[in-house]
Amino acid sequence: MLRIDAHHHLWRYDGTEYAWLSDGMSALQRDFLVDDLQAALSNADVAAAVAVQARQSVLETRFLLESARESAAICAVVGWVPLASAGVRGVLDEFSSDKKFAGVREITQGHAKRFFGADDFNQGVSELTRRGLTYDVLIHENELDEATRFVQRHPKQQFVLDHAAKPKIAAGELEPWRTKMHELARCENVCCKLSGLVTEADWLRWSIEDLRPYLDVCVEAFGPKRLMAGSDWPVCLLATEYARWWSVLEEYFAEFSDGERYGVFGGNAVNFYGIEGIQA
Repeated sequence: MLRIDAHHHLWRYDGTEYAWLSDGMSALQRDFLVDDLQAALSNADVAAAVAVQARQSVLETRFLLESARESAAICAVVGWVPLASAGVRGVLDEFSSDKKFAGVREITQGHAKRFFGADDFNQGVSELTRRGLTYDVLIHENELDEATRFVQRHPKQQFVLDHAAKPKIAAGELEPWRTKMHELARCENVCCKLSGLVTEADWLRWSIEDLRPYLDVCVEAFGPKRLMAGSDWPVCLLATEYARWWSVLEEYFAEFSDGERYGVFGGNAVNFYGIEGIQA
């Protein structure tokens, strides 16, 4: 079955630029480059992957696009652009000339209200809509209300929610996250990534049974046609080996139809990001 990792990162580690990689994340305080990614993909039988920005830098977006030119395994890039800047059109014009440039993300978690309520930021999102580019929504679970209002403001824009809005899995809390996920999912222009969940659980003692209620909510809210399997590699390595995460998803979706599984594990990502060279 086609497997596409809808969410991974690459970086050349710098303690200043990646200050969010705290002392408890020492395993991530090194370079993660194309060769590392290709080894992980091969080990888990994953055909391709979508590279997503990890810092607010045009230079990083160029680095990700260069990496995608180096490796056919990187099938799309979700980069960063200065959406709130008057010069965003020129930056988008530059990046849009690359067929693998598929969309944009801003690190809005913890600051969603400030970003999503700003007129200049929303004008930048409108530029994405005009170009047919996607937008990845990165928030914490307590920012789902802001995210819902934001996507309602852009009914023609295609959005995907990263990491299912980071529910409080380690604490075993479902509400109000569950209710708010259903509210967001009523916006049909929003998909959801099944990524980053293990790092919201107990890193050392999580099991599929801990994750199952949260996966159930994602399926109930969005349905298999609006879900994408992703890893959040290398961040996921804090809690799981890469191949193990894919095994967890395979176990959870084992009883779904072949068509539903095909969509979740790759076909939906192909369609959402407009990935070329892979048959959806």
